Amino acid sequence: MLQKQPSELALLCEEFRKNNHIEPAQFEQYQVKRGLRNPDGTGVMAGLTHICNVHGYLIADGEKIPDEGRLTYRGINVKDIVDGCTRENRFGYEEVAWLLLFGTQPTREQLEKFNRILSSYRELPEYFAEDMIIKAPSKDIMNKLGRSVLALYSYDSNPDETSLENIMRQSISLIARMPTIMTYAYQVKRRHYDKKSMYFHPIKPEHSTAESILRSIRPDKKFNDEEAKLLDLLMIIHAEHGGGNNSTFTTRVLSSSGTDTYAAISAAIGSLKGPKHGGANHRVMQMMECVKEKVKDWKDEDEVEAFLEKIVRKEEGDHSGLIYGQGHAIYTLSDPRAVILKTHAQRLAKEKGMDDEFALYQLVEKLAPKAFLNVKGDKKVISANVDFYSGLVYKMLGLPEDLYTPMFAVSRIAGWCAHRIEEVETSNRIIRPAYKSLVDSQKYIPLDERK
Repeated sequence: MLQKQPSELALLCEEFRKNNHIEPAQFEQYQVKRGLRNPDGTGVMAGLTHICNVHGYLIADGEKIPDEGRLTYRGINVKDIVDGCTRENRFGYEEVAWLLLFGTQPTREQLEKFNRILSSYRELPEYFAEDMIIKAPSKDIMNKLGRSVLALYSYDSNPDETSLENIMRQSISLIARMPTIMTYAYQVKRRHYDKKSMYFHPIKPEHSTAESILRSIRPDKKFNDEEAKLLDLLMIIHAEHGGGNNSTFTTRVLSSSGTDTYAAISAAIGSLKGPKHGGANHRVMQMMECVKEKVKDWKDEDEVEAFLEKIVRKEEGDHSGLIYGQGHAIYTLSDPRAVILKTHAQRLAKEKGMDDEFALYQLVEKLAPKAFLNVKGDKKVISANVDFYSGLVYKMLGLPEDLYTPMFAVSRIAGWCAHRIEEVETSNRIIRPAYKSLVDSQKYIPLDERK
């Protein structure tokens, strides 16, 4: 039997691998901080910011000590923001956007005016939806978000100016328009790829961002106040997470080059799409579906633990060896966002009759560290991160899985814009780290003499 010959592409890939291997030991030899991480896992200090602080551990005598997680926006604990809005029974995402952009807590008058400005920007430019979204459907909403944001450059009469006034105008318009782009892209995806009906509902100026999203994605336009407030809570805790997370750092890297707002934000969306970043909530849901399907008794700790060990050994799941939603680059004992979400997820699970599924999530959260210890001997302190429960809450809210990561982007746009403005206004130096070259010198060989 004749063996199948390798394809041209396979041969090209083989040529690459033959000439481009880097031994892992060489990173240590040259003290390369892969992922811009120090040897103890902490991030390399790359900048200064007033916008956000992410606290997950203490340093004492040069040792990293696990600690309860804290997330603060402009010095205010995000839990206090959530609790305040809940206590006053009002929406908070727009207030958080103001806080991140300007650094102060808005007065009632300032917030009402800001809401009116956001509302005035929600509509897309004339024919934008037809030309950029309807005529070019995408099965992936994140890619459509990135393409559409980049396309808004062509509809801006002053796209390149990097004055504070111009970037602020662009930022506010993007915060307002991202949800509209997302919901349009979702409806078009439904029609083109899922062969279902699509709906374009008129935007109500009086609606909050969360209300506007729910109304736009539901055929009957109906939602209740509790659902909208819960989606608003999700948006609050996703709005910002420091300058070092991958998508925000991407925003700052591009902004440092002097490029336009649309290019910087589009790149951030591409970063967030990755399964190691914002796309993780989608992977959590896929992983948990696998657990639910293959674990017979969801309450049997031994059976659940054994299955998680199979995931770590790359025998189950997506064979990555990762238990998605567990562990974080900074948080150790707890992710404050996950703590907030877990409380609301538990309450909602009771209402939706999903107690057993929620209990399984809790069990996976409990047993994941033990699975890593048993398989890899990894004693690192880990806890559930925000992605572990966010997908479940979206599911219980009836949001389609297509929108889990896009909702993250629609929320994080406020943080991205705040960091872009800060980078342009305060740093004024292009970000340019160094790479050590491992190539030996060689002579140029004329083409006909090469072997």
